[in-house]
Amino acid sequence: MPPFDPIAIARGATRSAIVRTFGGPDPGASVRPARRSEPLDDDPGLFGPDSVTWQVHANLSMLVGGLRALFVQTLHPLAMAGVAQHSRYRTDPLGRLARTASFVGATTYGSTSEAEAAIAAIRRVHARVRGIAPDGRPYAADDPGLLAWVHHSEVESFLLAYQRIGPGLAAPDADRYVREMGLLGQRLGVVDPLTTASDVTTWIREHPERRVTSEARAAARFLVAPPLPLSLRAPYAIVLGAAISLLPLRPRLELGLVLPGPISGRFAWEPATRALVAALGWTLGTPPALRAARERVGA
Repeated sequence: MPPFDPIAIARGATRSAIVRTFGGPDPGASVRPARRSEPLDDDPGLFGPDSVTWQVHANLSMLVGGLRALFVQTLHPLAMAGVAQHSRYRTDPLGRLARTASFVGATTYGSTSEAEAAIAAIRRVHARVRGIAPDGRPYAADDPGLLAWVHHSEVESFLLAYQRIGPGLAAPDADRYVREMGLLGQRLGVVDPLTTASDVTTWIREHPERRVTSEARAAARFLVAPPLPLSLRAPYAIVLGAAISLLPLRPRLELGLVLPGPISGRFAWEPATRALVAALGWTLGTPPALRAARERVGA
């Protein structure tokens, strides 16, 4: 009989509760580690263990970055129209989050074939998403301009969250992260993705399509108070506060996002989120996708 380990039991129970809440297997469980009796596969996937992307995506600041990216993406009227008309984010927000996490896990830590399969699946979905925005303009999810908006808003948000909530990167490594993610962007259909962190920030800030619509405000209101299980509401509120604090002031106000309390941003929400991320990191341990990838390549 193995020795009684209350800490391990508590961590396992919490991990299982999180998995049950979000539905399906552990994120990245589809990335299967090699069995001890099988030879190691030297395929590092799209990035590999020496990449900055492996480092950034293993940190739970990605929770903040992912939520911030959703707010930023609402600021493009055509991108927002596609989400409003085709996404099930109102009826299945946790399912959408789980699918996004699975895609990030497969493309970051999966083998090349697993990453390519995930990318092909997304491109098939994009090919079906078409419509007319409320302003009368047609849109298509596989339009390179819309793909660039979604890609760069995610890259900026993941990087900013890692810089402010996670341990942070030196400027050369931040630019390297942008370049690495650009390779994924190209595979998704982005034309000439940006290659430096400062260029991404400027491009998002000065984008000619960037503005707030009524659909964007409705999506922001939903993101502020989605239908979550009671056990997730407190940690979500902390992550939400940090995500809002990472938004520029003007779109934050235009979206109606006001942080509660007399002190916000770097003085309250971000420190609280750093503590939450540290606690979750201890509870969950190494992300399953990263653990599987390390075993696969012998890293």
